Amino acid sequence: MLTAYDVLKSYDFPAGLLPEGVTGYELDSETGKFAAYLKGSCSFSIQGYQLRYKSTITGYISKGKLTKLKGVSVKILFIWVNIIEVSISDNDLEFSVGIASADFPIDNFDESPQCGCGFDCNNSGGNNPFLLSS
Repeated sequence: MLTAYDVLKSYDFPAGLLPEGVTGYELDSETGKFAAYLKGSCSFSIQGYQLRYKSTITGYISKGKLTKLKGVSVKILFIWVNIIEVSISDNDLEFSVGIASADFPIDNFDESPQCGCGFDCNNSGGNNPFLLSS
């Protein structure tokens, strides 16, 4: 049976868009409507950005594009804003919060980050211990 990470790859996205620990997913292959489920809320830092995932992430998926995303937010300055769209442009992923967007190399998302510590989990204590319970 396919995992949520396999589904991302089938639409040309890297598995690392979702953190480790996805417990299940739903996908309507006709409309592209999807939902991915985590055990609880999840937060961590990557490349200076704080990211937060709710226990349910929803949206619409098509080749190279995630739209109408709900359940993923990023902290910009002092406020949390929702990431509403992710698209592939050449070898970059473009993350849109509506009024602004940022591009990152796709290679940065080959591996899934872990809740609480992102990719810095081997560092004793970690720099960003953000693990939220649901």
